[in-house]
Amino acid sequence: MKIGIASDHRGVEVKQEIIRDLESLGYEVFNFGTNTEESVDYPEYAFKVGESVVQKEVDLGIVICGTGIGMSIACNKVKGVRCAKVHTKEEAFLTRSHNNANVLAISAHDSIDLLKELVHTFITTPFSGEERHIRRIEEITEYENA
Repeated sequence: MKIGIASDHRGVEVKQEIIRDLESLGYEVFNFGTNTEESVDYPEYAFKVGESVVQKEVDLGIVICGTGIGMSIACNKVKGVRCAKVHTKEEAFLTRSHNNANVLAISAHDSIDLLKELVHTFITTPFSGEERHIRRIEEITEYENA
């Protein structure tokens, strides 16, 4: 599986730790930046991950900023992205299982152990494929394409 990942300046350290963890598990990880703690505008990096997911260059994306909120908002502006800002293992599971989210947004302020758990849950949980969830995702896609 190919994972795209990006952060703003506040998420660089966390991102590096998550990259090491994912690579140790055999995932192919594409780092879309930033790679320094110098202040940057996060939308640029969120868009890179979102576009790589939509263009199928990667299977799933992960975005990290101070809260995860800004990256989530920016990522969701990329047509075809369903980015979820999560804080619990249950949310990470449900956003994949029910919403078929393709990008995970997380906060650099959470513990690295929690963040690894969220990432692992997100990337290993399949979409349920239940009719009600398919129907709801199709409604979102139709609205997005209108």
